[in-house]
Amino acid sequence: MNLTIEGLFFVERTKTAVPAGAPTPSQLLNAFHPIGERATRFLDSRSFQCSVPKGKFLLRKGQVCPYIFMVRHGLVRGFVADGKNEITTWIATDHELVSSSSFFDQSPALENIQALEDLTLIGLHYSDLEAAYSRYPELNTAARLVLQQAYQQAEERSYLARLGKASSRFAYFQEKRPELVNRVPLKFIASYLGMTLETLSRLRTSISRAYADSFEKKI
Repeated sequence: MNLTIEGLFFVERTKTAVPAGAPTPSQLLNAFHPIGERATRFLDSRSFQCSVPKGKFLLRKGQVCPYIFMVRHGLVRGFVADGKNEITTWIATDHELVSSSSFFDQSPALENIQALEDLTLIGLHYSDLEAAYSRYPELNTAARLVLQQAYQQAEERSYLARLGKASSRFAYFQEKRPELVNRVPLKFIASYLGMTLETLSRLRTSISRAYADSFEKKI
């Protein structure tokens, strides 16, 4: 496995057993489709907890991602580099799945994955998930439903990118991901929405002024 000072280094260095009471892969899948006790025991016995410090990398472009993760605590983004610019392609937070398209065909990753806050993750290895699919058929149904949700989220990101007005993109982001608006640093939101930081700052200021004016008219 090709480890660097960042990327998968932190995963391998901080692996521990999943603490009692922590969310598990089986709980996630069971929320989509019931799975049996044997499948539950198998998944939970193979999962682990790990952590990545704020600003460090969970995965670097070019590495093969051998794990799929569920965020226990924290904030994480995917991004690609275009010269000196970094283009944020997705953002995930507590209880959401995180991985790379690299995971599904075990090919080199095209994106970087970076922790925006101190990150605690629950992970499962590719080979363990494949073994679980073979042994426990109900997991295939649960995983299909998870992938359907992931596809819908990808479609929403595609729709967002096609909105012509910066104000429309920000409004859509506020509607779909309100929990991220005041949590994610503005420069990453701006990158994700395909606008400059200055444009995003102006939009936020104009919205705040409009809200204040509306509030004053009511009193």
